Formats: sequence, C-alpha cells, structure tokens
Amino acid sequence: MLATLTLLLGLPLALATEPQSCAPLVPVTFNSSTIPQLLGQWFYIAGASRYPPHLAELRAVTFEAFSFSPGSHEDELNITETIRMNETCVVRNFSKIQVFQENSTLVHVDENGVASTARLIQSDKDLLILNHINIDSPNLSLSARTPNVSKEHLEEFKAHLGCLGFTEQEVFYASTEHACPLPGGEDNADPQLG
Repeated sequence: MLATLTLLLGLPLALATEPQSCAPLVPVTFNSSTIPQLLGQWFYIAGASRYPPHLAELRAVTFEAFSFSPGSHEDELNITETIRMNETCVVRNFSKIQVFQENSTLVHVDENGVASTARLIQSDKDLLILNHINIDSPNLSLSARTPNVSKEHLEEFKAHLGCLGFTEQEVFYASTEHACPLPGGEDNADPQLG
C-alpha cells in the first residue's frame, strides 16, 4: 500500500521533470517563392553556438541588421550587414548568399570563402531561424523583419535551443539600444525587444 501511494504521489513529479518533446529541425523546402520572401531587411535577435569562432562573434555583436537583395543570378543573394561589434559600427556589403534549392541550403560566402552554411527553419514568414550545419557544434540563430519579436516566437526559438542542449546562459541577444545607423535611413529606433 505504501509503495503504491509513493508511486502515485511521485508520478506527477516524475512526469513534470520529463524532458520536453523535441521534434527534429525540419528545413524549409525551397521553391520558386522562397527566395523572393527572403529579400529585404532583417534584424538579428539572438543566437547560440558551441563553435568557438561563432561564439566569439556572438559575444562581440550587440546589434545587427542585414538586407538581402537579388544577386547576379537567381540562386544568389547580395547581403549588406550593419553590425555593432563591441563599440564599433561596421557595414559589410561584399558578401553573398548562394542558394542551393536541391537541398534547401544557404551558403554565406565572403572575401575569405565560405563563412557558414545553414538551413532555414521557419515557422513564420517574418522569422528567419537558421540552423548552421557546416560545423560539428550546434549553432542556431533567430532574425526577424522587425527588431522585436513576440513572446511566442521567442519561446519557440528557446524551445529549439533547449532541444539542442543550450541553456539560457548560452544564448546571446542583440539590442536596439546599441543600434547603428542603417544604410538608406531605415528606422531602427524601436527600443523594444521581445
């Protein structure tokens, strides 16, 4: 009787500590409408990585906005990045995104060659969740059309991170408090994030 009572009383506690159900990160299957939907302005919101070079960059970046525009052919995008690293604003407009439709992969190429390879994991047309795959360490980033995202979208991103084994302390957030002037004068003064 005591064993049954102990089992019944302990069951809710055991169920509550059960790890969350983790679905695999399923990439968006690219089609003719995917690339046009990526064009335009994006704001980097948060990211996590265990890959040392990416981790160092995540620690240094306090703000990032980037814009995709059509490249010289249909499977290429130009990217202009406005980044505050530590205390300095930098504009980079010399890199490209190569789009591989056959395996739904985005390859970021800069003057040094391939910078990263990622798959788009997107739940909403205004979110850009990238799963960086060319490294052996988990690496996930969240960007959005605006510098603030809903609590639900942020929680969804955190759930993906939890499934990859990241803790809240391993997530780095950007802030519009540290915004840089954007090319073309786009307004980025909205201080709300999250």
